[in-house]
Amino acid sequence: MLRALAIALTFLAAPARGCDTALLLAIDISGSIDSAEYALQVQGLADALADPRVREALLAGQVAVSVMQWSGVDQQAMVLPWRRMFDTGEIARFAAETRTLPRIFAASDTAVGGALAFATAQFSEVPDCQRRVIDISGDGPENAGFTVTAARAYAITQGIEINAIAIEDFGASAPITAFYQRWVISRGGFVMAARGLRDYPRAIRAKLLRELEKPMG
Repeated sequence: MLRALAIALTFLAAPARGCDTALLLAIDISGSIDSAEYALQVQGLADALADPRVREALLAGQVAVSVMQWSGVDQQAMVLPWRRMFDTGEIARFAAETRTLPRIFAASDTAVGGALAFATAQFSEVPDCQRRVIDISGDGPENAGFTVTAARAYAITQGIEINAIAIEDFGASAPITAFYQRWVISRGGFVMAARGLRDYPRAIRAKLLRELEKPMG
């Protein structure tokens, strides 16, 4: 009895682990993404999460991470709910689960505003995190719903940062990077361009490091 009481008191006296950053990773699975390209996204994200430098940044920043998939209007789903990246084992498990994520929706439209609105609502699950970031990837401009302006404005009022990976087709006349810079990211946010989906693994690693690593000095 006394031993159990001592353990309980020790637990209560231990400082609660804080959360510096809540990072929501939003993956585009619209109709322009075929099965091979989808695999490149999830494999690239898993590789980035398992990268030693990214792992170090996750641990140092006391980061909570979640993953959602999005496509057309009313086609958004949390596929990996919020998890606290407090040890290397948890990061490894999260990366492994990311690698085998099934695709939730069949090919559909690109409702960027719907994705932002859905993502914004998910931060109510991590109220203790001081910084909140939506990390959205996409390979096309909004072509359904047309709510991106309002959704971005509302996210900003909630104190949420929005960054993006623009998956470019460099033969296109209207680069996706310009769309994300003008209509999607928040003030002070940034767009990382991937030269096609094969460049996505490099881009997502660089983007995570830019979001998570604290500047020196």
